Amino acid sequence: DPETASIVINGSPLLFQRFCYLMMNKPKGVISASNDPRCRTVIDLVPEKWRRKGLFPAGRLDKDTEGLLLLTDDGMLAHELLSPRKHVEKTYFARVKGPMTEAVAEAFDRGLDIGEKRPTLPAKLIIVESGAEVSQVTVTIREGKFHQIKRMFEKVGSEVLYLKRISFGSLTLDETLAPGTFRPLTEEEIRQLQAGDQTA
Repeated sequence: DPETASIVINGSPLLFQRFCYLMMNKPKGVISASNDPRCRTVIDLVPEKWRRKGLFPAGRLDKDTEGLLLLTDDGMLAHELLSPRKHVEKTYFARVKGPMTEAVAEAFDRGLDIGEKRPTLPAKLIIVESGAEVSQVTVTIREGKFHQIKRMFEKVGSEVLYLKRISFGSLTLDETLAPGTFRPLTEEEIRQLQAGDQTA
């Protein structure tokens, strides 16, 4: 059993990991898919030795959105993270048009009608800096509707100029990762994901 046995090759222990977990800082202009005949995908950014593992992105970021993306071949874990009933938190940093006020934060907290069957779940908007032309905020949501954050800001009369995911469940983006680079998750990060501890 390679998961419990100690395997040594030429005096060096072979560390066996059943599944692969990579944290990527997704750059703009790349799509969150395993393959695409027309566009460059996040898997295209990973060296061949990792691609052979059947990696796929757990969830998606829009083509023009940057930030934290989990690549894995653990389908069960991905399903748990993405299940709508789990309400896994995702936090984004955004630059948006116009000033942000406490009234906007309260509207996000109540949930917004963005044209779906139901309003969005309550979202947490923190105003980092409010400016006349451009404001900086963080937004935490617990669902993943199509273009959700962009549509929420449109609803309050603003527009997203820049969007970056900085946390996903228990994972927080490693800021040492340049856009387009990745690293394996640490044992503790994997443990927290598998334990269902989804608070960043």
